[in-house]
Amino acid sequence: MSEEAAGRTPPAADLSAPLRRNAPLVPTDGSASRALAAVIAILTFLAALCAGAAEIVASSAVQWQGAVANEVTIQIRPSPGRDPEADATAAAALAREAPGIAETRTLSKTESERLLEPWLGTGLDLGDLPVPRLITVRLAGSPAADLPALRRRLTEALPGVASLDDHALWISRLSTMANTFVGIGVGVVALVLLATGLAVTFATRGAMAGNREVVEVLHFVGADDDFIAREFQRRFFRLGLRGGAIGAGAALAALALAAGLARLWRASPAGDEIEALFGGFEIGWRGYASVVLIGVVASIVTGIVSRVTVRRFLD
Repeated sequence: MSEEAAGRTPPAADLSAPLRRNAPLVPTDGSASRALAAVIAILTFLAALCAGAAEIVASSAVQWQGAVANEVTIQIRPSPGRDPEADATAAAALAREAPGIAETRTLSKTESERLLEPWLGTGLDLGDLPVPRLITVRLAGSPAADLPALRRRLTEALPGVASLDDHALWISRLSTMANTFVGIGVGVVALVLLATGLAVTFATRGAMAGNREVVEVLHFVGADDDFIAREFQRRFFRLGLRGGAIGAGAALAALALAAGLARLWRASPAGDEIEALFGGFEIGWRGYASVVLIGVVASIVTGIVSRVTVRRFLD
């Protein structure tokens, strides 16, 4: 070996490779991260189901209100010395003459008595009871029916016998019920998102405590709080996005399965009752959009809450 080679200083060893941190600051594949993603997925699933159910009730209520608002009922009360059949015929004729009336149908005495079976049961002899006769009147879209004028004509022609029910009370009750259910659904979604934020808060604090030495080293080499907060926000946003996607996808699958089962049961008596209550059990594009939106909001809440928690922890 030459003197020049012997006197040459050997190159410094590359110390950066052993000190390089190959793992992210906030790991997303650990058991704690997977547990948090599962919690977010479950909460998102519950919130999405509540949103889908609220949308089904809201759309069904609109269908109910439309069906009830397009029809009114004339009631003929039996009166001593009067012929209910003749009174019903006269009332139906007055209704047909009124503008805006598309169709009238007089229910027979048997049909009127059958309407009382849900409350009185079957097998009862109602022949001696003064069961009112009913006339269903379907309204035309145009011209609009003048219901107050029709009510006055019925009162003048058949005083104390005929009355017109426009179902305003039932429409008001349906609207109140639907709004109450939708409000409950919104409240449940808000509570679920709040629970998601609390879970992310505790998870972020645990991650900060577990990576305290790393955070101190980052501060020592000049990293500011914004850099550390962005790292946590990015990692927890990915966790929230993963959990939100899984939860929203499961909710969409559950709603689609329920709609498919409702279509299969539609031909049965139970299916008829389900369709009468919930329509076709279709949530429409607004329902699907709300489910997807909840998944996105869950991930956004996860990222924001983690950033705020980190900043408070560092301060």
